[in-house]
Amino acid sequence: MLSWNSEVWERLSGPYGSAKHVPGLLQQLEQEFNQEVFNDLFQEYLFHQNSIYTTTYAVMPFLAHHACTTSDVAVRKELFIHCGIIEASRDEQHQVPYPPSWTELADVVGSTVCTQMYIEYINAIDQLRSLTEQVLTDAAELSTDDMEKRYILIADAAFRESYPVANMLMTFTEGDEYVAECPACENEVYIWPDENYAVPLKAYEQDPVFQPDQEAQAIIPASSWTDEETQVLADRTARIGEQTLAAHLPYLAGETTCPTCRENIAVWPALLSTFTM
Repeated sequence: MLSWNSEVWERLSGPYGSAKHVPGLLQQLEQEFNQEVFNDLFQEYLFHQNSIYTTTYAVMPFLAHHACTTSDVAVRKELFIHCGIIEASRDEQHQVPYPPSWTELADVVGSTVCTQMYIEYINAIDQLRSLTEQVLTDAAELSTDDMEKRYILIADAAFRESYPVANMLMTFTEGDEYVAECPACENEVYIWPDENYAVPLKAYEQDPVFQPDQEAQAIIPASSWTDEETQVLADRTARIGEQTLAAHLPYLAGETTCPTCRENIAVWPALLSTFTM
């Protein structure tokens, strides 16, 4: 990990500029986790509009270490979720020795520094992944709302490298709508809950918010999980008691008729197709 007084911090960037103030924030969190300080760090330096930065990579090992050493369940969950959001948003995966976009940074701080930063980030993700069982157990035992549970599932999917699933869940966090793409005609298919956001889910040609009187296509729910990812997600969802996704998942893994071209489509691959990395 970078030392507190490393000059490299000033060369790293976040959404609003240099990371020179980041070591001070990290030191505060190391002494005692403070939600306001963490929010400032995350929002001002690490994450903005589904984008991460060189600062994010350098900070991740510190967050992973804190998550793995804290005895505070709430802090561990907070760090697990936010680090999962970061990993889900990483669009330069499996780059060796470091992401191509770091070329300019490498010219300034050296390729060795960049390589080490990237290795430490990947190691941090491995450490966070090791917390999954504990976080899932905590979520199942403690009173946690469905929204927070969904973010735990997002982080879990990201750490398992199921990036399309993580990004799909992160896009539709409320569970009040989903948008797929028909593989036959490439038009959008709006997947909407029934009245009062209840199941069953149905398919629409246009956004039901703006076209409430259009005909809906029924979705035939899956009677079993036909691929490993939906099986794992269903197991995780049931384990932590995320009721909204548990009710929706059979329909999201089901089949329907495209409202535009009338071709039969499998909803799950159509839903994930726009989130392929």
